[in-house]
Amino acid sequence: MSTVRQRLRAARNIRALVDKDALVADLGRIARAHRASSSERHAAIVARLKKTLTDGRQTARKWLNEDGAGTLCAERLSGLMDAVITSLFAHVTTDLYPRANPSSGERIAVVAVGGYGRGTMAPGSDVDLLFLLPYKQTAWGESVVEAMLYVLWDMGLKVGHSRRSIDECIRLSRADMTIRTAVLESRFVAGDEELFEEKVQRFDAEVMEGTAAEFATAKLQERDERLGKSRASRYLVEPNVKEGKGALRDLNTLFWIGKYVYRVRDVADLVEAGLFSAAELRLFRKCEDFLWAVRCHLHFITGRAEDRLSFELQREIAIALGYTEHPGLQDVERFMKHYFLVAKDVGDLTAIVCHALEARHQKKKPRLDRFLTRFRKSVRKTAPESGAFVIDADRLNVHDDQAFARDPVNLIRFFRIAEAHELASHPAAARLITKSLKLIDGRLRDDPEANQLFLEILTSRRSPEKVLRRMNETGVLGKFIPDFGRIVAMMQFNMYHHYTVDEHLLRAIGILSEIERGSAGDEHPLANELMPTIRDRVALYVALFLHDIAKGRPEDHSVMGAKVARRLCPRLGLTAAQTDTVAWLIEQHLTMSIVAQSRDLSDRRTIEDFAKVVQSPERLKMLLILTICDIKAVGPGVWNGWKGQLLRTLYWETDLVLTGGRSAGDSRSRVEAAKIELREKLGDWSAEDFDAYAQRQYPPYWLKTEPERAERHARFIASADADGKKLATDIATDAFRGVTELTVLAPDHPRLLAIIAGACAASGANIVDAHINTTTDGFALDTIFVGRAFQQDEDERRRATRIAESVEQALKGEIRLTEAVASRAKASAKSRTRAFEIEPEVTITNAWSDRHTVLEIVGLDRHGLLYDLTNAISRLNLNIASAHVATFGERAVDVFYVTDLTGAKVTNAARQNTIRNRLKGVFESDDKAKAAIR
Repeated sequence: MSTVRQRLRAARNIRALVDKDALVADLGRIARAHRASSSERHAAIVARLKKTLTDGRQTARKWLNEDGAGTLCAERLSGLMDAVITSLFAHVTTDLYPRANPSSGERIAVVAVGGYGRGTMAPGSDVDLLFLLPYKQTAWGESVVEAMLYVLWDMGLKVGHSRRSIDECIRLSRADMTIRTAVLESRFVAGDEELFEEKVQRFDAEVMEGTAAEFATAKLQERDERLGKSRASRYLVEPNVKEGKGALRDLNTLFWIGKYVYRVRDVADLVEAGLFSAAELRLFRKCEDFLWAVRCHLHFITGRAEDRLSFELQREIAIALGYTEHPGLQDVERFMKHYFLVAKDVGDLTAIVCHALEARHQKKKPRLDRFLTRFRKSVRKTAPESGAFVIDADRLNVHDDQAFARDPVNLIRFFRIAEAHELASHPAAARLITKSLKLIDGRLRDDPEANQLFLEILTSRRSPEKVLRRMNETGVLGKFIPDFGRIVAMMQFNMYHHYTVDEHLLRAIGILSEIERGSAGDEHPLANELMPTIRDRVALYVALFLHDIAKGRPEDHSVMGAKVARRLCPRLGLTAAQTDTVAWLIEQHLTMSIVAQSRDLSDRRTIEDFAKVVQSPERLKMLLILTICDIKAVGPGVWNGWKGQLLRTLYWETDLVLTGGRSAGDSRSRVEAAKIELREKLGDWSAEDFDAYAQRQYPPYWLKTEPERAERHARFIASADADGKKLATDIATDAFRGVTELTVLAPDHPRLLAIIAGACAASGANIVDAHINTTTDGFALDTIFVGRAFQQDEDERRRATRIAESVEQALKGEIRLTEAVASRAKASAKSRTRAFEIEPEVTITNAWSDRHTVLEIVGLDRHGLLYDLTNAISRLNLNIASAHVATFGERAVDVFYVTDLTGAKVTNAARQNTIRNRLKGVFESDDKAKAAIR
């Protein structure tokens, strides 16, 4: 922090946001001025206090922007609320309900509880109050409480309140841990302070005494349950700054436990109590200050109690906190990396407290002994493979505090032994490891034994993800592999990736380990079948661990990652051949996913080009498995059966080319084989009927349509013919692939796909792929694949039926499609995408297909985008042969295989330029809308 900012912070620290005495005097004047009208007086009091809050919060925001002091801002806002409550209490008890000769029962203490009780508040925080009574409610006390509450409510505050006697507080605190925590954090604000002190003394003697173990266990269990509901990872890219893992609530929990167990009033007292070292106390305060700054900015910017650090707010917070852009990293990415590093530090502090609660019994303090006997007792025995470690209560611990200083290799050996014998790390050992990170230097990184031990951890057949995560949390992984250290806590500012880069890599290793153990057969049948046949599993594990290692650099992360691998793999002991394989897998780790999701897999050129990249069946197997792990580790819901089917299709088709099982010249025999297979399935058809149907399909149909789907098509068309329908639809659900098929039979015309896409958009359906076929008699047989919305087939079929009806109505001209799509888009607007800007890209190439020109369109996703694109393509007089739709968070990648109206490729440069400009124009309205919002 600069000297100027330090001076500002020091100056503001002794300044309040409001003059409390002046406010009390103002309220008194208002009361006297409106003595004749209680309603006018009430309105004037509310207006004065509301203005006090508004002005005070504006000043607090100004000071926060100047000094960046988050905790101090929260304390200032709490002090502001104190002034409001104190002044209001004085007004009510002096001007409204004065006591001439107060009885013993006419006493009341206004007490802050919850976050307000801690003396910290965000601008939008609730005001939690306890009206403390001596023994029972009196008419005077009831009048005072109601008068105060009505004013606070009319000010627009969210007030949580309770009215309790001291006896009730004690009784309820014994029975309810939430109430006990609230009373523990209570703070006197106004009224009878002796009454409050009596409560404190009785709570200490009658509730806290002898219940430290119960309270600590309950609070830690409560934390686990809270995080379990929010998908416990602290590395989710839209974290909750109050309730998330590593956020403010975790710091609160630590202080609650420390305050209760060690009987302290201030967090600084925990150093003298022995819970924290001075350095750990500084870390606690540093984390708290940062998180409070983020939370206060969130509330100020949104004008409400918003604690989720969503994409649309992250950049604004980053700018408010002064982050700037660096090469390879946006300002928002640098801010979020800092956020996740702080969350990790909070996790380290949590581990320290847990260790202290368990190990404190080693010091002779009788009061703590009674508490700590509730935890497991320590039984120490020498660990196998190394005299430097012991097994302490079934966890791996160090023999003494010089274990790592004597031999730094022990910093890696510790985790190898823990992995080999499936032992958890003892908190004492984890704490010593963190303090010993400076021992990890160039000499240790080049040590052959240390590298061999690490490679054994990474490629373990047991639980490599779990041990690697422990290494990461202690800081060892990032120090031993500095390139990994660069991506620790790094987030990518997009809606596709759910986790930080390091968390993504560790989860990917866990998924690979799961596949290798054969426990994911239902989800990844082909990967499970292929994994045991992989000749070099070590190279696969290393490649997966390193595939995103170069994220956050100016260069392409795949190319740069391959360079990192060529430098690192020899250090880890890999051979030259293994290093080449690892580098190739990293360089190509996105290729299979891109081809599978955005290319026409029935187009021969697609498969042949991909086969040239892969070159061998072994690399194909490894790339398939790596791709599955990579996609699935992106986050919940990203992987689905549809993507799995696309990858399997690409694998099988490419494997045939690589093994010589199919050549370009055998398409005629494949067409005949497909007809024969369909003829067998249609055994109830006459030869004449089948031949007539077979002549209606062009050869490409037979090459790209699966036998089961071909049978459905044949029976569907026959049924439509029998009913005399020229327009018909059919639906089929596919739970495994997570899609629903909508098949449309209609007279062919250029705008057909656009109309279908518009009808789907108007119905809220998300198209993921489209197979387009034209029959020899002028009909189109289009199969549209939409993302599944319901788990139960019955529910999904009802939804699909509604979509099909919408498609038929649109094709009959019964729906004003443009208006319907616009209305749906407005109702389901993706406000989160406003935080992102993607420059539209249109690639037009004739190199990806022998028969078609391919249009690849990349841009910001939105509802109805596919309709707008297909509409523009049809207006350009282009025929769409197939469409492939992929969405990566906010980024849409739509690929169309097209020809001109004569069935030829588009080769004219001027014509291509017209197409490019027209398609880019589809995104211009989005840019104007975003500009209008800004």
